[in-house]
Amino acid sequence: MKKTIGIIGGMGPMATADLFKKIIDNTPATCDNDHFHVCIDSNTNIPDRTAAILFGGKDPVPEMVRSAILLEAMGADLLVMPCNTAHFFYDRVATMTHVPIINMLEETAREVVRQNISCVGLLATDGTIQSGLYDRVLKSQGIRVLYPSKECQKHVMDIIYMGVKASNYNIDLTGFFQTIDELEQAGAETLILGCTELPVAFSMFSINHRHIDPTLVLAKCAIK
Repeated sequence: MKKTIGIIGGMGPMATADLFKKIIDNTPATCDNDHFHVCIDSNTNIPDRTAAILFGGKDPVPEMVRSAILLEAMGADLLVMPCNTAHFFYDRVATMTHVPIINMLEETAREVVRQNISCVGLLATDGTIQSGLYDRVLKSQGIRVLYPSKECQKHVMDIIYMGVKASNYNIDLTGFFQTIDELEQAGAETLILGCTELPVAFSMFSINHRHIDPTLVLAKCAIK
């Protein structure tokens, strides 16, 4: 019997939709009934995760747990969170649920190992980078992690917050491409799109640099 996937969403809405589409696109199906039952709570009341980590902003965990409990009640057999920064709070949320939550960062690290990559460039929010979330899981696998310079990191935040989250297709990408060039010239074999808005951005703006998409990794893991 097929299991039900629950998506703790709204962090942000476009990233949530991107995960749902990738689950659909990667499910072997010939008709509607071959697809998984997917329950989505696009909870836009969840406070900003970076603000909570770095600036003492409102704790997002109560709303994340609220979504998890709602999805469990809807019949979810496993949960996924399409937000990298939200995994800073993974342990706190997981202790409040009765079904497993797939850890997107750990699965992404396994994918890097599967691809035999030894050095990655991390594109992510300030919260994800400064909390060391990817640093821990990647270095535990012997993978070297490169980060944008302080100035270039501002361009990453701009494409996330002023681009995707603001539904702005007219943002100047010059600085973002400089950021990618900086990481690749420093030795990054691939980029990790360590914010779920970034795969959306790569699609929106037709960015073709080699990368690993944690949203896609999460979708395939949920299917499996």
